[in-house]
Amino acid sequence: MRTANRVGPRLWMAVPALGAALMAQPVDKPPERLPGLDKQLIDTTANPCENFFQYACGNFPKLYPIPKDRSRFGTLAMVTDYNEYVVHTMLERAARGGEARTANEQKIGDYYSSCMDTEAIDRKGLTPLQPELDRIRELRSPADLPKLLAHFQLIGVNAFLNFGEQQDFKDARKQIAVADQGGLGLPERDYYFRTGEAAEKTRKEYVQHVANMLKLMGEPQSQAAGDAAKIMQLETALAKVSMDVTSQRDPKNVYHMMPVSDLARLTPDFAWNPFLADVGTPPITELNVANPEFFKGLGALLAATNMETIKTYLRWQLINSIPSYVLPKAFDEESFDFYRRKLSGQEEQRARWKRCVAATDGELGEAIGQVYVVQEFPPASKQATVQMVHDIETAMDQDLATLDWMSPATKVRATEKLHAVVDKIGYPDRWRDYSKLAVVRDDAYGNAIRATEFENRREIAKIGQPVDRGEWGMSPPTVNAYYNPSMNDINFPGGILQPPLYDKAATDAENYGHIGAVVGHELTHGFDDQGRQFDGNGNLSDWWTEADAKKFEEKAECEVKEYGKFIAVDDAKVNGKLTLGENAADNGGIRLAYLAFLADAKRKAIDVSQKEDGYTPIQQFFLAYGQNWCGSERPEQLRLQVQTNPHSPSQFRVNGVVQNMPEFGRAFGCRVGQPMMPADPCRVW
Repeated sequence: MRTANRVGPRLWMAVPALGAALMAQPVDKPPERLPGLDKQLIDTTANPCENFFQYACGNFPKLYPIPKDRSRFGTLAMVTDYNEYVVHTMLERAARGGEARTANEQKIGDYYSSCMDTEAIDRKGLTPLQPELDRIRELRSPADLPKLLAHFQLIGVNAFLNFGEQQDFKDARKQIAVADQGGLGLPERDYYFRTGEAAEKTRKEYVQHVANMLKLMGEPQSQAAGDAAKIMQLETALAKVSMDVTSQRDPKNVYHMMPVSDLARLTPDFAWNPFLADVGTPPITELNVANPEFFKGLGALLAATNMETIKTYLRWQLINSIPSYVLPKAFDEESFDFYRRKLSGQEEQRARWKRCVAATDGELGEAIGQVYVVQEFPPASKQATVQMVHDIETAMDQDLATLDWMSPATKVRATEKLHAVVDKIGYPDRWRDYSKLAVVRDDAYGNAIRATEFENRREIAKIGQPVDRGEWGMSPPTVNAYYNPSMNDINFPGGILQPPLYDKAATDAENYGHIGAVVGHELTHGFDDQGRQFDGNGNLSDWWTEADAKKFEEKAECEVKEYGKFIAVDDAKVNGKLTLGENAADNGGIRLAYLAFLADAKRKAIDVSQKEDGYTPIQQFFLAYGQNWCGSERPEQLRLQVQTNPHSPSQFRVNGVVQNMPEFGRAFGCRVGQPMMPADPCRVW
């Protein structure tokens, strides 16, 4: 059960999806994967000292334009496409059936098969949703809401609120319940209030989208338009008492332990004890109320809103929360039109098989992962990655000792935390058990709902239990990585440990520039503006001296201002505060990878000043880092990203980083004062 709480695993990048015949047409050959350093991508007409992103990646959009079924496309999307192909092959094989299938092969094969059966989905129409619509229709008063909302939470409908579990920020050994804000249909609360032509256009398009969905559900056009306006009014009232996405990044803002009785006083007409019982929460006396002001406002809003409007809102939340791939074609296309075409500029839906691969991986990722790692993640890749992680951790250990702005007392605590970091490489030691999840071959809707409820009940059952520190938050085929401050661990799924990010045929310089920078990024997250607030045990604890904390904030403010000047598209700038943690991790991560690479080169007696195939090893390192982020985005996607996402757009993840590393400027012969070698670079770590 995912809460709206923004403090949690820190991802290396914004997460893309892994993407009426029953089976898809076979794919002839795997998608292309790039080498560790691809000279074809380099724009030699560009000056690396003026715009390194253009130099390292300038030819990428010409060679690999954005496909119509994407809002962005780049190096990492190519890796994801390759994994998508691999998983697709597995699923097609499992979907063919046969008595020899294992229990997990039956589940992943039948889940995928049911997703692909669009004829059956269209034939059933909204019939599978009728029991949920009946629940809404039968509501008589606000007193009936807790039972309904508890059920909705379990099936992934976060109407009015968001409930789940989390590690206790103050005692990372414990799993606790958390109640948080929820119930919005637009990407985040500021979409309801942001001024300007683009924002107003989005709100109008959203209201029209809601009306269109209500019409598809059977409402007359005039009623649908009026109901959509009421829904917008109600959601705007919810947004007013919601916390913005930037404020949610501070763990202190979203941690308020209180007795259940105190939460009940914030919403006096909402029966919390029956809600907790119906959602399956083990007996508790207290919980984290992430945003108390939200629940105070929610209580007043429920009291002031008539039941018909509440029912209308609940119907909308239901249809908007159900995965669109299990709904009839008209609903699926309408949802795509607003959330993908209008919000992110994607021109076409992705092929059905690609969406079904992503859906199956999302619900049964570790069942797929057991097959994936045997086929795609050899022990040699894990061994090489483990060695690189250790090298980068050693580099950070040594670098901490040299910091001139941190006191000895804080350095001791920082070093203790670094030594406590747990490295998770490739896949979990213990696989998830899906034996209690029923997957039926011709029931796409039922499979999706049962899978969501299975996972939500699994998470709710953790409340009051010791933390399982071996659990993973990503499936093995995922092309991403993360750091979890409460676990104090760094996680690298097998999916990311392949060309060009890790390539056994590449030079050491290229591998350190690619995957080494990713490792350094995740390690630095333990010490960014969020991570530094947690100690080595994963507890929210102020282990800094007052003077050191002030110095950190001063150094971080340099990056806030620096990135806040970058223009993503038109009038939309990067939000320096929202992206601070990721920017700090990018900057710190590449520095750690660079130091580890130099140590590795010294150990192997490699002359880093000697050119090989046109570039020195140091230049190869920086080029490999830059080519991690080759690609382009549609304007709509760039606007959406800077308004909602803690990651900066790709070009700034390159230029914003190298301009803060004088070592880069020296490697490419830049002069102080050129854009990529300013006189006063920022540095936190």
